[in-house]
Amino acid sequence: MPEIAISVEEKAYALLKEDAEKILQLIKVQIDNLTMPQCPLYEEVLDTQMYGLSREIDLAVRLNLVSEEKGKSLLDNLERQLNILHEASQKSAQG
Repeated sequence: MPEIAISVEEKAYALLKEDAEKILQLIKVQIDNLTMPQCPLYEEVLDTQMYGLSREIDLAVRLNLVSEEKGKSLLDNLERQLNILHEASQKSAQG
């Protein structure tokens, strides 16, 4: 079975996407087990993780490994998913 060659660009995007998934999982665990979204610790973790990912994406864009559009799309998608989690946690806290 021949090995499939993966371009550096595809690998860079896959790693960024993997990091975005890790952030989503971290926030899910925090919401489910540790703190409520109103907690300063929750907000600090989220801000720190999102900032780190945005810097990774910026570097990948500057190195021409990922297009600016793909990088922005990755961040936007993660933010949408995090907003959905936040809204769901708010509803469950109220109900």
